[in-house]
Amino acid sequence: MTDAVAPRAEDFVPGRPVVFRNATVITVDSAGVLENADVLVTDDTIAGVGHNLEVPAGTLEIDAKGGIIMPGMIDTHRHMWQTALRGYGGDWALSQYFVFYYLTWGHVFRAEDIAAGNQLSALESVDQGVTTTVDWSHALRTPDYADAAVEALRSIPGRFVLAYGNYLGAPWEWMNEPGFQQWVKNFRADDMMGLQVAFDVNSGPDFHEKAAFEAARELGLRVTTHAGVWGVNGDPNIEYMYDNGFMTDTVTYVHASSLGPDSYHKIAATGGTISIATESEQSAGQGYPSAWVAKKYGITASLSMDTSVWWSADFFSAMRATLSSFRSRDHLEAQSKGDTVNVNRMKAEDAVWQATMGGAHTLGMADKIGSITVGKKADLVLLKNDESPAMTPILNPYAHVVYQAGTADVHTVVVNGKVVKYDGQRIGLPLKPVADRVAASVEYVRGELGEDAWKEWMNPALPEDEPIANPYMYLSEDDGHQH
Repeated sequence: MTDAVAPRAEDFVPGRPVVFRNATVITVDSAGVLENADVLVTDDTIAGVGHNLEVPAGTLEIDAKGGIIMPGMIDTHRHMWQTALRGYGGDWALSQYFVFYYLTWGHVFRAEDIAAGNQLSALESVDQGVTTTVDWSHALRTPDYADAAVEALRSIPGRFVLAYGNYLGAPWEWMNEPGFQQWVKNFRADDMMGLQVAFDVNSGPDFHEKAAFEAARELGLRVTTHAGVWGVNGDPNIEYMYDNGFMTDTVTYVHASSLGPDSYHKIAATGGTISIATESEQSAGQGYPSAWVAKKYGITASLSMDTSVWWSADFFSAMRATLSSFRSRDHLEAQSKGDTVNVNRMKAEDAVWQATMGGAHTLGMADKIGSITVGKKADLVLLKNDESPAMTPILNPYAHVVYQAGTADVHTVVVNGKVVKYDGQRIGLPLKPVADRVAASVEYVRGELGEDAWKEWMNPALPEDEPIANPYMYLSEDDGHQH
């Protein structure tokens, strides 16, 4: 093997093999971690994993020494369209989110607004090494909206799953409308674009959602549903689903953070999966992040970032927060009994698995993506930054990914065999046209709200805290107040 000249962006042409040399490879399969190893990509497939690989003539070589190659990350629940209002609701409580979108302003968003947010979010996904994203698209008021959402996703060379939803309608109604059903029948899923249906169970004992589940079953669609959200949908909704035979391994329960033992047992027994959105659960109050209960009850879990109207799309943050929340819960449980945690039950390796293979299992795609395994789709991320102090030394690769690396260290991203980012730069994916599209959407939405409402919703009024009497403070003789 001779020293290779570093590739240029224009060298990455369709059909040309690519090999990564001398990396620390986190395979997320039975091979574990390989040191100073190579990964060969041919067409859209991982063709080789090992040491000193022989490669076809003309293969591009990427020097990955000092870096970590891991599978592309998989986000199983992101309201991508809301990225157009990035950070706008950063100080919201969950009820304010519901009132803003569901009850007050949801109707102002047009199909082009959905498309703008989707395109920005899709670009951000591949830029950060999230090679597969579930678009929990719950603002698709008509099939035209869905067309716009899909058009935006297909404009970016990532792997996406559209989870079709409509929060302004009843799922048992819109899922049985001829227009929706015909749209689904016309939809052509492929390796880069899948389809699910997204709706929640909230109707009570009448269980109107039964008709929605029946429609999903008839159309052959997986279901993703917010469940175990404190004060919104709890154990009775799980019971309705179970008693009617709709809890299967094709259902993903988003959050699932405030359910009782019986509900978790039912999810585990029926092969359901949980999509954990730790930063959302910590901040919006759906319940304690569900990584702890997922492990306790033996439920397969994946990770998600929820919405950038509140939080970022940073999957390193997702892994870090999830691992930390699990360990915090373990400490709290032990200390409540007067005990001490002497061994951490959730390891960094588990967080990496949830961010990759956990997502693949959640999507029913474990045979295609989620690990660096010969024969699987070539979805890869190289973490390498020779100028970052945090990227040296690399001693514990799993812990390094979770607690040391960050988005600035994403050197190369490969999706379905195509190099979409190299040496920290996206290839043929400029931000400006996407940003301009989003700016036009923001201008429109801001105009619809009016300036006063725009500012009020971004800066919700806070209640005053009740003062706590402190016996260690003294009273001033001059003013009679505590100091």
